[in-house]
Amino acid sequence: MDKINAVITGIGGFVPEDVLTNSDISKMVDTSEEWIMTRVGIKERRILRGEGLGTSYMGIQAVNQLFKKTGVKPEEIEVLLCATTTPDYHFPTSASIIAYNTGCNNAFTFDVQGACAGFLYALETGSNYIRSGRYKKVLIVAGDNMTSITDYTDRTTCPLFGDACGAVLLEPTTEDFGVIDTILKTDGVGLPHLQMKAGGSAYPATHETIDNHQHYVYQEGKVVFKYAVSYMADASAEIMERNSLTNEDVDWFVPHQANLRIIDAAAKRMELPIEKVMINIEKYGNTSAGTIPICLWEWEDKLKKGDNIILAAFGAGFTWGSIYLKWGYDGKKA
Repeated sequence: MDKINAVITGIGGFVPEDVLTNSDISKMVDTSEEWIMTRVGIKERRILRGEGLGTSYMGIQAVNQLFKKTGVKPEEIEVLLCATTTPDYHFPTSASIIAYNTGCNNAFTFDVQGACAGFLYALETGSNYIRSGRYKKVLIVAGDNMTSITDYTDRTTCPLFGDACGAVLLEPTTEDFGVIDTILKTDGVGLPHLQMKAGGSAYPATHETIDNHQHYVYQEGKVVFKYAVSYMADASAEIMERNSLTNEDVDWFVPHQANLRIIDAAAKRMELPIEKVMINIEKYGNTSAGTIPICLWEWEDKLKKGDNIILAAFGAGFTWGSIYLKWGYDGKKA
């Protein structure tokens, strides 16, 4: 029996229209455009506005775009996963809301929470459903409405985040394309350094937790930066080594867009020229699980069948990892 690989056969994306610039943020807190650009490399970020609009709204737009581009019918989708840290509700899942509103009425659905590494976690999970031989069409939706959990009185975190969502379709192939190898890891040491302190079952919402701004992203930047640089670079280098890939073999490196200095450090560790690195952090900021699929979506027309692509991400938990995939189609023909 031929080995089954899971290959990406289509991609969609969505970024909101409203833009929040560094100049806008400098009017909210004690910071400057120069400080933000120097420290993280962000010029602006997109903000989802509108009553009752959450992550599922962006996911619905991305999925509908994917269906229009690929011609796939919603009822053909058998599994729909949503990687997000900002679900619309504690329950039901955002995946179920997206499926209902896009007509995926034959799919079973669930959410995946891997923080900023969520797309990698969902991609590997969805790939295994394809590899099992039981499923032919799996939809991975990944994105976050990060501005909904951003404290715009905190100068250390409010410049970092934006909103966006991407979606990819996975299908089986017996060719040597798709998700080839995966490294995913977790280190619980990250809990005190990057979290939302309240709102879960350990510390439910109270007047006190709300007054103390404990329902927003809390981050100890220096600690997170140190671990992110090390872990993302290590995972990327390890996956190259165990697949006998040189820097010349790698066509594209797609890092999580959290900080331009982290991206630069990982690329240098892999000895990759910046021309091979997908970077759009200056336009969108950190959209958590959405950063990698949004990069693939923006660069789709530059991708060629057989391109060697390394994905890498690091997020709360700490969660991190890297995926080696061979691109499955010529983007310009999509």
